[in-house]
Amino acid sequence: MAPEALQPAGVALSARQLTKRFGGLAAVNEVSLDLWVDRIHAVIGPNGAGKSTLTNLLSGDLPPSSGQITLGGRDVTGWAPERISRAGLGRSYQKTNIFPTLSVWDNVRLAAQSRDAQQPWNPLRWLQRADRSAAANARAERAIELAGLQARRHTVAGAASHGEQRQLEIAMTLATEPQVLLLDEPLAGMGAAEAERMVELLLSLKPRHAMMLVEHDMDAVFTLADHLTVMVNGTVIASGAPEAVRNDRGVQAAYLGEEH
Repeated sequence: MAPEALQPAGVALSARQLTKRFGGLAAVNEVSLDLWVDRIHAVIGPNGAGKSTLTNLLSGDLPPSSGQITLGGRDVTGWAPERISRAGLGRSYQKTNIFPTLSVWDNVRLAAQSRDAQQPWNPLRWLQRADRSAAANARAERAIELAGLQARRHTVAGAASHGEQRQLEIAMTLATEPQVLLLDEPLAGMGAAEAERMVELLLSLKPRHAMMLVEHDMDAVFTLADHLTVMVNGTVIASGAPEAVRNDRGVQAAYLGEEH
């Protein structure tokens, strides 16, 4: 069967029977999921459930022990992370990953500039100032606008608030023009006002992207998620519509708590 046939129509990314073993431990055990444009797929579970390992497998930061990943209809299993990124996948990390001494604008422009390497070879391009790349600058402008950081474009990134730094990381990801976004705890450490702004940002990005959200903030999860997957000990114990999963007795006992 051709790889294209393994990804359902309309799906941006698919994983099938994805497994990662570290010695005798299966950190991710035969996990399958589909990510659709205009849907947010939340993955929840206790610490050590395998959520970050799953994210690392999908982004290429870890090679799978077995299973398959398709992105945009192509089999990308085992591809290097930079190759998967160029194929249309962007991700954020649990810890903010920015250049703190550079401005918000320069952080985003550098991310946008990474895509210039995909353009046809032109030796004269290497004699030009990088910050004069019209295509990169346009991608950076759009990403800053989408992330709501126009008023902070000249701020040194390290001086921005925690919430703004998380917005900046998403803006840097958007500057690479991905179709799929993998967001690893984007609301971590935020106060109520910052978390509300992040929820609004993610909802605004939803119509143009397929998103997988790993998050511990259950209020945000049930506000954002169209589909919910629960992992425990590397295994999916429930997956489906958020309310159905929320009312699942096995999920309540294993993770959400009987009071839910």
